[in-house]
Amino acid sequence: MLRTFLRSKIHRATVTQADLDYVGSITIDSTLLEASQILPHEQVDVLNVTNGKRLTTYAIPGEADSGVIGINGAAAHLVSPGDLVIIVCYAQYTEQELQGHQPRVILVDEANRITDCIVESASMNSAS
Repeated sequence: MLRTFLRSKIHRATVTQADLDYVGSITIDSTLLEASQILPHEQVDVLNVTNGKRLTTYAIPGEADSGVIGINGAAAHLVSPGDLVIIVCYAQYTEQELQGHQPRVILVDEANRITDCIVESASMNSAS
C-alpha cells in the first residue's frame, strides 16, 4: 500500500511577483528548489497564509539567490505579491520506504533567503 506524506516544504515564503498572462506554474528561486529537493515541473501545493486559499501547480526554477517566488497564470487570481505562502510537495511511499523517510522543511526570511533547513522524521515513534 502506498501512503502519501510530506516530502518537503518551503515555509512562509513571500510572493515577489504574479503574472496572470504567463502560461502557468510557480517560479521558485532555484536555490530554494535545490534545498527543498523539489524538481523542475514537479507538482506542488501552494497554501496562501495571507488569504487562506490553496492551489496546485508545478514548480519551475527561477534565478538562483534572487528570492523569486512568482505565481503564474490563473493562479495569479489567488495569490498577490507580498502574500505569505507555504509551498508543499508530497510523495507516496511504501511502508518500507517510510522507514528512512525524512521530510525537509526550508525556513526563509522576508527576502526568501534560507534561514534554516529542518530534516524531520516520519516515524510514529518521533511523535512521543
